[in-house]
Amino acid sequence: MDFHGRTILITGASEGIGRALALSLAAEQPNLVLAARAAPRLATLAAECRARGAHALPVAADVTDRAACEALVATAVAQFGRLDVLVANAGRTMWSRFDELQDLGIFELLMRLNFLANVWLTAAALPHLKRARGLIVPVASVAGLTGVPERTAYAASKHALVGFYDSLRIEIADDGVDVTLVAPDFVRSEIHKRAIGPDGRALGASPLDARHIMTAEECARRIHRAMARRQRLLVTSLRGRAGRVLKVIAPRAVDRIVRRAMRRRR
Repeated sequence: MDFHGRTILITGASEGIGRALALSLAAEQPNLVLAARAAPRLATLAAECRARGAHALPVAADVTDRAACEALVATAVAQFGRLDVLVANAGRTMWSRFDELQDLGIFELLMRLNFLANVWLTAAALPHLKRARGLIVPVASVAGLTGVPERTAYAASKHALVGFYDSLRIEIADDGVDVTLVAPDFVRSEIHKRAIGPDGRALGASPLDARHIMTAEECARRIHRAMARRQRLLVTSLRGRAGRVLKVIAPRAVDRIVRRAMRRRR
């Protein structure tokens, strides 16, 4: 898939994977609609994308609001006349044992942002994507493919996301719309600093050892390639790919691998 002149909507674009992907795509001179809540960071990103040859429209939006999702898609189409790609990337995570959570509202918050927001965006975007025979790129997680300790709410929301898009893929196959589902492993990103702790507050500092995990830029390069191929599934780590096989033939081994990875934070 050639992205020159295509209109690509990216949520969660102000930092991490979303930002890196926007910069990676910009060199192909697409029309980028960059959405997030942080307007100043979006404006800076839009300027960087324009410097690389893209048309870029920053749109401050809170995708946990259904009306905002619908307005975001409408803005993209009004500005550029079409929508070819939806990158559903906005999300948040948590770090806490379930039995230590002080507020179960974390589940509602993460389901709304990580799952329902993408359902609403997809519903609004789908008529336009059908006309363009376009592409949907949900950014899930390896936590959407297997259970992960201390991430119960996050894993639940990402499992829901994977199930939704796996089902939708079958429904829209005859419409020419493809789904490239992305399941990153740990990635260096601000998302870990904003992870919700047991008291419902952001951690403020990443619990990960960043020296041993993938950069957002490398993850974005892999997503960019997968998008161009309209690839069905991208799992960004060997550990994640092996886990999909082992989960069928040796599920307890997967539990041990995941437990060890979380203890080592890498």
